Amino acid sequence: MSDHIDFYFDIISPYAYIAYKKILKIKDINFKLKPIFLGGLHNIAGITAPAFNKYKMKNMQNDCELVAKKNNINFKWNSKFPINSLHIMRGYLGVKDNKKEEYLNSFFEAYWKEDLDLSKQENVKIQLKKLKIDENAFFNSIGNQEIKDKLKQYTQEAFEKEVFGAPTFIVNNKIFWGQDRLEYALDEIKNI
Repeated sequence: MSDHIDFYFDIISPYAYIAYKKILKIKDINFKLKPIFLGGLHNIAGITAPAFNKYKMKNMQNDCELVAKKNNINFKWNSKFPINSLHIMRGYLGVKDNKKEEYLNSFFEAYWKEDLDLSKQENVKIQLKKLKIDENAFFNSIGNQEIKDKLKQYTQEAFEKEVFGAPTFIVNNKIFWGQDRLEYALDEIKNI
């Protein structure tokens, strides 16, 4: 039996944001955060993201707003969705461990609560300043080959475990896909 839940996520996913906000309220379960590059995962798996289908996109926006409201999560659909999240996800891996939670929360909220265009470097710099993260160190880290390889490794690991979207939870080698499956993952780890 597993003593933790793996949480595969990308900041670009509105459902990952909702799941992350739910996770922050859970104190008795250990979550291992597994950042992935969702665009890369979709490419490996040959998947067309819902963002590129106008019918799915409209439904996804409405659904996220309903789910966020039901769960009392501040949420605003980002007017620049989707963006390329590669540098933000590399950045998560490059920041110091004691800054990771604050970084993730800040960037998730900037995108899915404040409607900021995080494809613009000046908006990323604003977030870094708020977090007291040195921007030169940050931009150097996202170009570091070790960081690049680490994100590729997490993304490849996700693919090999048959993860195809974010968020995905894995516990006891069972996949639970979507923010609405968090409760099932919790049941699994509690052996209910």
